[in-house]
Amino acid sequence: LFGGGHDEFTDAQPAVFRDKINQLLERQKKLEQALDTFKSKAANNQSQELANTATQVAGIAVVSARLQALDGKALNELLDNLKLQLPNSIVVIASAQDGKVALVVGVQGAAQAKVKAGEVLSHIASQIGGKGGGRADFARGGGDDGPALVQALAQLNNWLETRLN
Repeated sequence: LFGGGHDEFTDAQPAVFRDKINQLLERQKKLEQALDTFKSKAANNQSQELANTATQVAGIAVVSARLQALDGKALNELLDNLKLQLPNSIVVIASAQDGKVALVVGVQGAAQAKVKAGEVLSHIASQIGGKGGGRADFARGGGDDGPALVQALAQLNNWLETRLN
């Protein structure tokens, strides 16, 4: 099979292969669990850092950030952590990868009476050739990464000020 001679692969019984495969699958499962735990801790640390960057617009905490290569699960976890830390807030997180960006928006507390997450998302997505939607408290979408995204995030507080006052 591998070079003509007898070796552990050609002489092994099917049960040995099954056992090895099961061992490898179990090891992979443990590694994936460890990676998920690490990602969760990293998201928690990152949420604390982002919460510290919150600005105030009409008495509402506003966080907007462009991050690199977070998957959907990590984006949601980061948003949930920020919601816990900033119960009266508007949070916009953009995750850029390969020229595209995924966006999540969370609106909670008193801010919901004045603006919906879908409205915030639409405002940003329209500036970056994107789209999306969601509920009053949560919206998800995407678009193109680039200077327009940076500008849209930089101008978010000005737009929110007109909406919240």
